[in-house]
Amino acid sequence: MSLDNINDCDVLVIGGGPAGSTVAPLLAQKGYKVTLIEKSRHPRFHIGESLLPANLPIFDMLGVTEQVTQVGMVKNAAEFNSPWHDHQQRFYFADAWDKSMPSAFQVRRSEFDEILIRNAAAKGVEVIEDCRVKAVNLNAGSCAEVEAEHADGRKETWQAKFVVDASGRDTLLANKLQIKHKNPKHNSSALYAHFRGVVRNEGADEGNIAIFWFEHGWFWFIPLADGTTSIGMVTWPYFMKTKGERTLEQFLLDGIAMCPLLQAKMANAMMVSEAEATGNFSYVSERCYGKNYVMLGDAYAFIDPVFSSGVLLAMNSGVVGAEAIHTCLSNPAMATKALAKFDKAMKHGPKEFSWFIYRVTNPTLRDLFMNPRNIFRIKEAILSVLAGDIFGKTPIWKSIFLFKCIYYTASLANLKRTVTAWKRRKVNIRPVTESM
Repeated sequence: MSLDNINDCDVLVIGGGPAGSTVAPLLAQKGYKVTLIEKSRHPRFHIGESLLPANLPIFDMLGVTEQVTQVGMVKNAAEFNSPWHDHQQRFYFADAWDKSMPSAFQVRRSEFDEILIRNAAAKGVEVIEDCRVKAVNLNAGSCAEVEAEHADGRKETWQAKFVVDASGRDTLLANKLQIKHKNPKHNSSALYAHFRGVVRNEGADEGNIAIFWFEHGWFWFIPLADGTTSIGMVTWPYFMKTKGERTLEQFLLDGIAMCPLLQAKMANAMMVSEAEATGNFSYVSERCYGKNYVMLGDAYAFIDPVFSSGVLLAMNSGVVGAEAIHTCLSNPAMATKALAKFDKAMKHGPKEFSWFIYRVTNPTLRDLFMNPRNIFRIKEAILSVLAGDIFGKTPIWKSIFLFKCIYYTASLANLKRTVTAWKRRKVNIRPVTESM
């Protein structure tokens, strides 16, 4: 570590995305000296533009609700479109178990993330942008040491009582500790771009997110407030391998052409951003904390974007992470218990979403989603999951259990189809060396 330009703080946060920009101001407001280091400079592009109703209470907690409302497109429902069914299924968040969160927002992440990081600075966080962490020593005596390099080449070192890894898909600490692994139960890639001229719903349904299944995965359809629409293809590695010599733009357009329901909305659309691809979407780390560090959001694990859970999981991890860190620093005798509680909360979200994510392309789950029934309040419970209402006290879990029982019963009743689908998925998630 460099001995020049040594700084000190109580908490050093690595990453200025939703996770880092949530945990940092919450700790600063408790009186801690917090430094946040972000490798880029906001505003900067990021994917993951669809928020969930359960994000709204966290916006209130941070004091950014009005600002998010100004840049967001209201999202009242999630729509599912299947080429194997003759109708569209629309789920309104207002029909969920808890009626107090009837909508969410679609946002440009460049605008949304900048709101959060500027809010952190306004709440007393020392925010340093264009600064990349180069080394972390978690065992530097009584503190941790973090060395970072500014865009102009200057290096600085921070000594901190606690380190927060909110580095997103960079997974800085998980890589350093060699505890990051590809998720063996899921393996997908994404290819996406922004378009103008896409046909949208009219009126209050204009901002609805839509999912379009196709043979090789699914597409997201996210309307943004400035008139552009984010379109993304999430697919299996074997299909990404078929790209060949085609450009990313052409491969995305060819994929859209394989989904007639989506293509019909894009007959006069024009791509207005470069197509980008993200491979090896799904991973998980062996643990999310140590005696003087925590890993938040995507820095810990990521599965799949189908239920727009990424930003919620990141921000919620910031909330529970702040609580755990506060206990560790203010009452060390309770640190073990606080970190165990944090660990439980971090595992809960991915666990509950992943059950659905792993089966979202399964024909049995598709049938249930396309033909929902509210017996035993099951539809309301599923809507609560789609809304992200899985961390509070909403009593959805008996109904979710019954839904899973119905799923397994239906799978057994159509055993041949179930076995075929299981074999197909086993092939789908197999690792494939990509060359894009």
